[in-house]
Order: sequence, then C-alpha cells, then structure tokens
Amino acid sequence: MNENHSGRELIYRKRLIGNRVKSALIDFPVVIITGARQVGKSTFLEREFPDFKYINLDDFSFLEQAKRDPYSLWVDTDRVIIDEVQKVPELLSMVKFSVDRTKREIRFILSGSSNLLLMRGISETLAGRAVYFEMYPMTYGEMIGDLSGKERFISLLKGEKLINQNVEKLDYIPVMFNGFMPPIIHIQETDNIILWWESYIKTYMERDLRELSQIDSLIDFRKVMNSIALRTGSIINQTEIAREVGISQPTVHRYIKLLETSNMLKRVQSYFSNRLKRVIKSPKFFFIDPALSIYLSSYFDKNTLREARELGGFFENMIYLHLLVYSQLLTPKTDIYYWRTTAGKEVDFILEWGNRLFAFEVKLTQNPSYRDINGLLSFMEDYPETIMGILIYTGDTLRYLHSRIIAIPWWWIV
Repeated sequence: MNENHSGRELIYRKRLIGNRVKSALIDFPVVIITGARQVGKSTFLEREFPDFKYINLDDFSFLEQAKRDPYSLWVDTDRVIIDEVQKVPELLSMVKFSVDRTKREIRFILSGSSNLLLMRGISETLAGRAVYFEMYPMTYGEMIGDLSGKERFISLLKGEKLINQNVEKLDYIPVMFNGFMPPIIHIQETDNIILWWESYIKTYMERDLRELSQIDSLIDFRKVMNSIALRTGSIINQTEIAREVGISQPTVHRYIKLLETSNMLKRVQSYFSNRLKRVIKSPKFFFIDPALSIYLSSYFDKNTLREARELGGFFENMIYLHLLVYSQLLTPKTDIYYWRTTAGKEVDFILEWGNRLFAFEVKLTQNPSYRDINGLLSFMEDYPETIMGILIYTGDTLRYLHSRIIAIPWWWIV
C-alpha cells in the first residue's frame, strides 16, 4: 500500500485517472470531472493538484460569492478547481470568458455530481475548450495500492505475451460485499458497512434527487432501485418493473433516467450490425458499485450473498466496473457493449477500441470448459475482425481454451 498512516487516519491512494487528467491540462484550459458522490473526486483534486486554488460550492460562503461575483473567486490565480460547479451553472459563462480573455493560459478543473446538468452547460458554453472525464469507484488495485492491473489489461489489448503470476487466491465475496467506494476502505465491521450504504442511499434520495427532479414518491423510487438491482447484468423490462412496483411505465423510465443522470446507474448498449443475424437491442444496466446492487437486493451478510441466485450478476457488475475504469485510460477511450442474439447466444462485454474488437465473457466458475466459450466463438464467427476472446473466471491460472480465447482469473485484471 502507498502512503500508509497509523490508526484510522484516512489514507490517500493514487487514482489511475490522475495522469490522464494532468496530461489533458497541458493542452486544454478546462477539464471536467463528474461522478457519483463519494467516489473520491474532492479528495483526488485536493491531493493531486495542490497548486490549484480549491473552491467547493458546498461551502455556503463560496456559493454566495459565485452567485454574486464569480470572477472574484479566481482573480488572484490562474489555476483553479471549482467543485460541485453544477450548483451555479452561470459560472460556466464566466469560465469561458476568462479562458478566452487569457488566451487559454488559465486552467480550470470543474467537478460535479450531476452528469446531465453539467454536460448541458458544457455543450452550450465550453465547446472546444473543455475535455471530459468521469470518475468511478476505485478499482481493487487502487484500493490496495497496486496499479499493475491496468498494465495487464493494456498488455491484453495489445496482444503482448501474458505471464502467469503466483499470488494468494483471493475470495471475491468479501471484495464485492464491501464495495469500492473510498470511505469503505477504513470500515472493518460488516454491520458498519451496511450502515454506510444505508446512509449513502438516504443521502442520495433526500439530497441529490431533490436537486435534480421532483420525485412523486421516494418509496416507489426506492422500489425501482431494488428491482433494477435484482436484475443486475440483465436486460431490463421496464413494463415488468412498473407492474412489480405498481407505477406507470413512463414513471419507471423517468426514474431510470434520473439514476443515470446522477451517475448511479450505467447503461450498456447492445452491439449489433444490420447486416448480421437478429440481436437483442434493449440495454443492460449496472449500478456503479456491485456492493450497491448487493445492498439494494437485501443481501446483508457474506454467507447469504454466497448463496444468492443473483451472484453471477453481481460478479459481472464488479468486472464491468473495472472495464469501465480502464476504458477511460485508453486513447481513444473505449466503448463497452454487450451482445445477445434472439437465439440466445450472448457475450457479456464487447470492447470496441478504434477498429478493434475484444469480447469478454464473465463466468462464476473455478474450472472453465470449452462449453463456456460458446458465446465467444459465435460472436467471433460473426465478427472475424475480433482480436481476442477473454473469459474471466474465479480460478487462479491463465489458460488458453482456444487459439484465440484465453481464460484469466478475475484478480489478474482488477
């Protein structure tokens, strides 16, 4: 681990996105960082950019100053961070003015939790001046201070020779149950982890949602969240959820959009080509952290989770989080899809990097067999340009299941 301190003092761990943001600031006057609450945006900005003036609009004094005289916030500096910038959308016009007036010499880092509200302002005001990043919960490697998972992932995509590593086998159950939010690192007791997630949801529903939209019933909204969590990694039927919760389908649709707007829920689109066989085109959904899905599905201890029928979906959610983080680190950034035909052939994740395709299948098994790669083989037959198929499983060795398909342990890539 890096930067260890004694006792329960908070420990800062480096984030993979750091170098990307620093590199972007060389050529772009404005960098935008969004993400759900508690993913570590504020701590990251304060620790990684100490030479920037830090302004948090959660502070009432700064908030009032931003509304009345925004330019005064950075009149004494040319390096400024504005956190929770969506609270004063009018600031974006003043940021644009300052960038143009200084001939792009000034540098801003703008951060916020609400993706839609922030991006609307950017598209209207800061086009051509800003670059955008999203911060997610930590990877397992970030949590333990070992960032080599990213290098192994990039080696995989580049087709480099893969090297087996001898490490102690890691139980994925407690890793998923605790989750990947930075504050969780410092919590030891299971009951306190549950209390943390309970508080997280309460704060989200009572604070963030009221800022974004008027919710007719917080109880119904919570029921929709629970229903989606139980379907983690599955294609969502909004009509089915509406019938289950007892509300209209348009209301379910609106609630899902709010979950996406606040960065709590991620949509994975179907990968398809009109020239090929019929495929399912409805999206799949994942919460940003598998522990959030687990908590919302009412699994409150590790033993019960181990027997959960939704365990495969939660495991897939954990892998998705890591692929999502790594996709931000590539140039260009990678799009993530899934693939499923009407005949039932499917692949959990398709990564499209430039004109190269990579197919990932996630299996909750310690002993993968040739039968487990049928979906990968079908996809690669339809898309022969696919570079490689990857089966992610719970065992402990790298092994080829086909000349173009390799099985890798989950810990190898996180």
